[in-house]
Amino acid sequence: MASWTPDPSFYPSPRMAMKAAPETLAYVAAFDPDGKIPDAIAVVDVDPKSKSYSTIIGSTAMPNAGDELHHFGWNACSSCLCPNAPHAHAERRYLVVPGLRSSRIHILDTKPDPKKPNIVKVIEPQEVADKAGYTRPHTVHCGPEGIYIAALGNREGKGPGGVFLMDHETFDVRGQWEMDRGPQHFAYDAWWHLGHDTLVTSEWGTPDMFENGLIPEVLLGGKYGHQLHFWDLHKRKHLQTIDLGQEHQLMFELRPAHDPTKAYGFVNSVVSLKDLSASIFAWHRDGNKWAAQKVISIPAEPADPDKLPPMLKGFKAVPPLVTDIDLSMDDKFLYVACWGTGDLQQYDVTDPFKPKLTGKVRIGGIVCRASHPGAKNGAFSGGPQMVEISRDGRRVYFTNSLYSAIDPQFYPDGIEGWMVKLDANPNGGIAFDPKFFVQWPAPHRPHQVRLEGGDCSSDSYCYP
Repeated sequence: MASWTPDPSFYPSPRMAMKAAPETLAYVAAFDPDGKIPDAIAVVDVDPKSKSYSTIIGSTAMPNAGDELHHFGWNACSSCLCPNAPHAHAERRYLVVPGLRSSRIHILDTKPDPKKPNIVKVIEPQEVADKAGYTRPHTVHCGPEGIYIAALGNREGKGPGGVFLMDHETFDVRGQWEMDRGPQHFAYDAWWHLGHDTLVTSEWGTPDMFENGLIPEVLLGGKYGHQLHFWDLHKRKHLQTIDLGQEHQLMFELRPAHDPTKAYGFVNSVVSLKDLSASIFAWHRDGNKWAAQKVISIPAEPADPDKLPPMLKGFKAVPPLVTDIDLSMDDKFLYVACWGTGDLQQYDVTDPFKPKLTGKVRIGGIVCRASHPGAKNGAFSGGPQMVEISRDGRRVYFTNSLYSAIDPQFYPDGIEGWMVKLDANPNGGIAFDPKFFVQWPAPHRPHQVRLEGGDCSSDSYCYP
C-alpha cells in the first residue's frame, strides 16, 4: 500500500520544530520606495558553509511597479497537522505575497528551484475587493482552515479593516472571515491560540491614516489604534475588546506563545504620547476573560535637536519606536526591535510578566548611526525593524526599513537598506555575526524575512 507522508517541515509541536535542520535560505520582501520599478522577493544565502554566504543569490521581480511588498507568508505550515482541521498532505511550497499599497496578491512557487521562486498566480485587487470586501492586505498566516489575511481597509479603502480567507491550494479568495465584528474597526495583525479557539487582532489605522505617512495631528490626538480584540475562532465572532489606552499608540505585532497549552502572548505599542517611550504588553487569561498588562517599558533617549528630524525636534529626544517583536520557539526569549534608537533587545520572558533584559546590540538609529563589524562604511541609516528567528532559536535576522511613506519622516536623509544576523546564546546574550552583512542594492529596501522551512512567526501548533 502506498503511503503519504506530511511535508517534512511540518511539526506537531514547537519542541519538535526546534530540532529541525538549520535554514539555508531566507526570502526577503524588497520594495522600491518610489514605486518606479517592480518590487521583488530576494533570496539570501544564509548557509555559513556556502561560498555565497551573506549574499543575494536570486530575485523574483513582481510584474507591476508600486506594490509595496510588506508582510508575506507560506500557503501551509505546521497547523495543517491540527486535529480539528487537518490538511496533513498539503505542502509548504508557495509564498503568498501581498502588495500593501496595490492590494495585489502574488503566489510564488518555491518547489522547482527554491533559489528561484516563480510567480504562478496574481490575484488582482478587484477580485479581493469583490469576494472579500477588503483592500490593503497586510499580514499572512497559514491556519487550519486555509490562509488568513489581515487587511487594513474595506473595499473602498476606508474602515473597517478585517480578515479574509484564501484556499491554501487553489488560492481562491473565499471571503470575509468575520461573522460578527462587534465594535472592531481598525486592523493590523491577526494570530491565534488554537488550543483555546481564540483569534487575536491588533490595530493600526485605515489606509488614509498611513499611506502618506503618519499624521502628527492624528498621532498626538491619540486616534491611531490602541486596542486588542479577541474572537471565537470557530464561530468567527467578536468576544472582547481590551483598550490599552490612547496614550499607547500603534498596537502592532502579535506574538502568542507557541506552546498551545499556554494562554498568553505579547504585543508592542510603538510609541507613548506621554513620554515617547515604547511598551510591550502581555495578554493572558483571567478567569473567563482575557486581560493585558504592561510588562516592558523602553524610555526615549535625550538628543540634540539639531540631529533630529523635523517631527522630533521639539521633543529633544529619540523615541525607541518599537516596530516589531518576535518570540523564540521555546517561548523563552522575546526580541524587540527599536527602529528609532537602533537597539535590538533580547528579553528572557520565561516568566512573561517579569521580563529580564539579557542581551542588546545597536545598529543604525536616528541619532546614533551605529555601524556593523562586517560593514565597510560608517554611519548607518534605518534601524532594527523586521525581525525573524530560526526555529532552533540560535539565529536572529533583521532588516532596517519600515514603510516608504514613514521612512523619510524619521530618516529624512534616506535609508540605505541592509540585512544582518545575530548569533543567540541559548542561555541569553546576542552578538553580531561579523561575516553576515547584506548591503541591499538600491533602490530597493528590505522588509520582512521568511526562512526556508518555517520560522518563529510563520507556524502554529496544536500539540505541546
